[in-house]
Amino acid sequence: MVELADGTAPPRKGTFFGEPRALAYLSFTEAWERFSYYGMTALLVLYMTQALFMPGHVENIAGFATFRAGLESVFGPLSTLALASQIYGLYTGFVYFTPVFGGLIADRWLGRRKAVMLGAVLMSGGHIAMAFDQSFLLALFLLIVGCGLLKGNISTQVGQLYAEDDGPGRTRGYSIFSMGINVGATLGPLICGLLAQIYGWHAGFGLAGILMLTGLATYIAGYRTLSEETPKANRTKAVAAPLDAKQWRVIGALVVAMALTIPQSVAYYQNSSIGLVWIDAHVNLDAFGFHIPTSWFNSIDPFISIVFVPVLIALWRWQDKRGGEPNEVMKISIGAWIAAAANFALVLGCLLAQRVPAIFPVIYDVLLGVAFLYYWPPLLALISRAAPSGLKATLIGAAFLSLFVGNILVGWVGTYYERMTPTNFWTLEGSIALVGGVLAFLLARPLHRVLTGTAN
Repeated sequence: MVELADGTAPPRKGTFFGEPRALAYLSFTEAWERFSYYGMTALLVLYMTQALFMPGHVENIAGFATFRAGLESVFGPLSTLALASQIYGLYTGFVYFTPVFGGLIADRWLGRRKAVMLGAVLMSGGHIAMAFDQSFLLALFLLIVGCGLLKGNISTQVGQLYAEDDGPGRTRGYSIFSMGINVGATLGPLICGLLAQIYGWHAGFGLAGILMLTGLATYIAGYRTLSEETPKANRTKAVAAPLDAKQWRVIGALVVAMALTIPQSVAYYQNSSIGLVWIDAHVNLDAFGFHIPTSWFNSIDPFISIVFVPVLIALWRWQDKRGGEPNEVMKISIGAWIAAAANFALVLGCLLAQRVPAIFPVIYDVLLGVAFLYYWPPLLALISRAAPSGLKATLIGAAFLSLFVGNILVGWVGTYYERMTPTNFWTLEGSIALVGGVLAFLLARPLHRVLTGTAN
């Protein structure tokens, strides 16, 4: 959708829950894409450690010997589990790194619509390549590049549906879009994990590929409802005025706030890596004659991230009326402490039983779902509010680099799992989040002064 000369959006010819009709296509495309992505990642570490890296399979992976030698030249000798953890961290890290370049490619050359479509095609090819041992590394490469082209650009297209002065509409649009993300993230591990348990790993990966193709078809169906400035127009825009000292201080404060979320990312995203390995080996998964698929636990935290949104909004409104709503950096601190509590719950489970009851990883993932709402949405809200007007999109894109660093560290920390007892490992994870929470708490007030323009 484009704006009229007076800065307002044109009349809506069709709506989706009162919002532009194009939002439906974007939301469902993202739901299918997240369904496929989280369905695949919920299987990835288990697949590598239990099948792909076993004798008779690992020898078939094209280029793997050279790839492994490269990793071990940096990180030292790696066991099968440590190697899987390192690959998981690199994969999920670069998924959040490439959107920076995907946005640049769309702005300068392809345009967002073509970039999203190309990204969907590449991701579909990546999921299909996962069905074969030989193309495993190619599959990860295609998924990383494809996600880089799709993820940031489709999120930007949601904002383009609204006029610049339509803040409430933009908030509603992103809320509906986020629902699609979390619905896909909830269902992906459930269905792909069940298929993998019944029919084998490649059935789960195959479904992820089919769902990604469904997302592509959805986007194509809504292609004509989307419009954008041409890359040529973007290249010929006037250069923005230089930033003043106050704006540079704000940018510095925002970069610090982004860095403060990294410890929580390390504690949070381990649930899709070593968390699943630990559950598979140490948790009693049999209930009423049914063996719970390990990957199902990865559906808990995104589900909680859906149902707890109205709860936290109500809580924050109640606190605001009494003058006690935490600022965004303080919310990041609270989120880190909740993530620490989640990991310490696993410590308690390890201490109480040799075969840990399933309720402990359930508590772990529930707390992580709440912790996520306390750190990632407040960070994006802080950037969108405080960033200089000409750099809001750039700095929001830069925020994803904190997830890149966090996921790289997830893989590195995971290599220590075999050298420690599970109790000590989850104590380490909880302590990382705890330290991050303390740092955010100590810096919340000075950062708030800079970001609200009240610094001396």
